[in-house]
Amino acid sequence: MAEDKKKAKKTKRPTALKRDIQNAKRRMINKQFKSKVSTAIKSLQSALSTKDASVKDQLKSVYSLMDKGVKKGLYKKNKAARIKSKFASKA
Repeated sequence: MAEDKKKAKKTKRPTALKRDIQNAKRRMINKQFKSKVSTAIKSLQSALSTKDASVKDQLKSVYSLMDKGVKKGLYKKNKAARIKSKFASKA
């Protein structure tokens, strides 16, 4: 009986190790999001250079992604404003 109780106990994970695991997960999520943003920007640039009809839709998606990035804290507010302004003037 005493042996079963010893095996049932769960070892505590140190807080620093837990934070490392959480940071690794967030880093992957942020990396994926930034990749999505850069892909949207590149597709918008190519649409602007070819004067494609889908410029407005892609501009909306870039606006949306940049605003979400600011909300998450990945981009500063001014950087998002600069990018949005630059593409709005080009479009």
